[in-house]
Parts: sequence; structure tokens; C-alpha cells
Amino acid sequence: MVGKKWFVALVVALGLALSAPQAMAKQDILFGGASITGVYYQVALQISNMMNKHMGGEYNYIGRPTGGSVFNINALDRGAFDFAVAQSDRNYQGYNGTADWEGKPVTGLRSVFSMHPETVMLVTRKDTGITTVEGLKGKRVNIGNPGSGQRGNAEDVLRMYGLDFNTDFRAEALQQHEASRALVDRNVDAFFYTVGNPSAAIEEPAQSVDLDMVPLNSDAVKAFVAEHPFYIMTSIPAGTYRGIDRDIETYAVTATVVTNDSVSEQVVYDVVKTVFENLDELRASHAAFRNLKPEEMLQGLSAPLHPGAEKYYKEKGWM
Repeated sequence: MVGKKWFVALVVALGLALSAPQAMAKQDILFGGASITGVYYQVALQISNMMNKHMGGEYNYIGRPTGGSVFNINALDRGAFDFAVAQSDRNYQGYNGTADWEGKPVTGLRSVFSMHPETVMLVTRKDTGITTVEGLKGKRVNIGNPGSGQRGNAEDVLRMYGLDFNTDFRAEALQQHEASRALVDRNVDAFFYTVGNPSAAIEEPAQSVDLDMVPLNSDAVKAFVAEHPFYIMTSIPAGTYRGIDRDIETYAVTATVVTNDSVSEQVVYDVVKTVFENLDELRASHAAFRNLKPEEMLQGLSAPLHPGAEKYYKEKGWM
């Protein structure tokens, strides 16, 4: 009798288990940033944190440091990432098959939204005597690691000023956290960096050595910006960094969250909706995000919009 009761109880338990809704497995979403000291990594990290907070029952977002814009666009093309951050100029080049993608357009690249402007900077120590781009001759200069947006920007600046990094100075290809330390240790005399302000990669060395910045505002630079709609002229306000007490005129690109057309409409819609409906939370997560405005986050998108993003913007009446 006991055996029969046990058997019935087992059958009932199995029936309940089979009829109960099965727990949905979370979907892993990989989000590529850039150097761990840069703002791109903070974009990937903070948006991942927001998604895990607000939609953690459905998604498991993972923000990862990477080699930068070129690396990220190629990783999206391979399906290695679901989202990534890349400069607006690099998105344009990737989608249209120019520069690093000459003849090999990344036709699946899709825009999601823009973040902060990213200024192109040339940072040095005051004791180097470098006050102009031409002053880099004979020096040791970090131009950025291959596969990074800042490497492309550095090469553009050098061409505009008539310099060749193969012959005019000793070029280094360091990740930014390495370059910042090398400047303090006097292993490089200057570095190019494209980043949102303020950046820890400049704030930290400014605590150890006296820094200076070289303006990038020649006629050639201004003509270059006028020819490329994904660039703007801007300035870094005096006092942004310790010891730099004047405005530094330069040009900027836009940091853009991008994806691939193979990522589902629902996944993209969910991240866009979550970000825009919790924008104050994102603004508070990092100083570079404090001035984010919805209308500006739909500008500078140099690859086509993903349908999931477009759906949300149409719902809001923004398109």
C-alpha cells in the first residue's frame, strides 16, 4: 500500500513538473568597449549594468574592454559581439568600404544611438617643449594601437600637418593605459588620444606631471572637418584637466553604439527603450555622459539605423 501511494505521488509530481512553465534561459549579450581607462569601456559597462538591472530576467549583458573602433566593427561583422562602441568616422568608413575596409564594406553594420562627442587630442608634458604638431619631430610619440579609432585620427592629423610617423619621429603603438603611464615615466613625449572628456587616462597622469595639450586647429584641419560631416570643430574648456588653463581648440567625432543587422529587432528595441527611459541613470554613471540629450543622440549616425532602434524612435515621434 505504501509503495502504491509513493508511486501515485511520484506520478503527480512528475505531471506538475512537466506542466509547469519552463524557466526561460537568459540571453547572453556581449558589448564591446575599448581600453579600460577610456570612456568607450564605460559606455559598454554602464549600459550593460543598466540592462542587467532593468531586464536581468531576460538578458545577461557583459561589457568587455577591446582594441577600439576598428576591432569592434570587425568583431560585430564576425558575430563575436552583439553591440559595440565605435567612432562615427569609423562607422562611415566601415559601412562604405573605405580606409581599413577598402573594397570590403561591412554592409551589416547598423547604428543604434550616439553618445558623447569625442575630441581628438595631442597630449604632452610641459617639459618636452612641444607646442605644435610640427614639434613632434625627433620625439617619441604614441599614435595608438592598430585597430583603434585614435590610430586613424592620429594618422589623419599627421597627414594634415605633413608629418610621417615612419620617418619624422619614433612612433609607439601602445594601448592608452600604457601610453598614459609611459608619458609619466618619460618613455614617450606625447600621445594622441580620441576620447570623451574628462578622461581618467589624462586626469591620472596630470596628478604626477605637468601636462599640456597642442591645439589641432590649422586651416587644413578645418577644411578636413568641412569635408566630412561626421566631424565637428570643438574645444576642450580650460580647467578640464589639471594645469591646462586655456581652451584647446580641436575637432571631434561622435561615440556611437552600433550593432549588426543579424541581431534581432527585439534585442535592439529593448536596449534602446531601456536606455532612453532611464537616461538620468546613465547620465549619472559617468561625467562624460552628463549632457546626453535624446535629440543629439539621434545625430551623427553614419551607418543605417537598426530596425529595432527605428521602431522605438517612431513610437516616440522622433522620426
